[in-house]
Amino acid sequence: MARTPNDTREKVYRFVRDRLLAGRSPSVREVQQAMGFKAVESARSHLSKLVEAGRLTKADGQARGYGLPGRVGDRSARVPLLGRVQAGALTEALETPDGWVITWARPGATLFALRVRGESMSGVGIMPDDVVIVRRQPRAEEGDVVVAMVEGEATVKTLRFVDGGVVLHAENPAFAPIIPAADALTLLGKVVEVRRFLDLDWLPAWPS
Repeated sequence: MARTPNDTREKVYRFVRDRLLAGRSPSVREVQQAMGFKAVESARSHLSKLVEAGRLTKADGQARGYGLPGRVGDRSARVPLLGRVQAGALTEALETPDGWVITWARPGATLFALRVRGESMSGVGIMPDDVVIVRRQPRAEEGDVVVAMVEGEATVKTLRFVDGGVVLHAENPAFAPIIPAADALTLLGKVVEVRRFLDLDWLPAWPS
């Protein structure tokens, strides 16, 4: 039986959907290569039809701007997946993410996601290549798992208060706690969800 345009479009949709749920929006050329199209315009045409049908969204001016629309009445949200991020550039990074993760969100919450590097939080089940979803907030409570900026690097740690100061506690005895100076610490937010991918070949690469 010959494949119809609708059959092909459904395959395009499933590929894009799965990539989005894995945390990275594919480019048009990646869709072309995955589907075996001879011309990139074939991929662009199917993507445009999916956007017109309301099955995908497209952010203007972004090569990887495809997303999944939220359904009316639910609280699904497209969360920007960021790579390396500095405190002063967080707002800019949120506007130009490396991909998207779909999750649930309370009204008014600002969320972002980061890929975990290193094993310092393995004691609470946060492993390398996990994706943490973070609620952006300037304060957190004792024992919260947070994303903090220290000396230009974002780190995931448990927040502790000791002798009136802040300690970023690693949940792995092989790693020493971080005790930053007050003016060297910026709290980016609290970790509210952890995602893990069982097929590591499916993970999007870290941005260079």
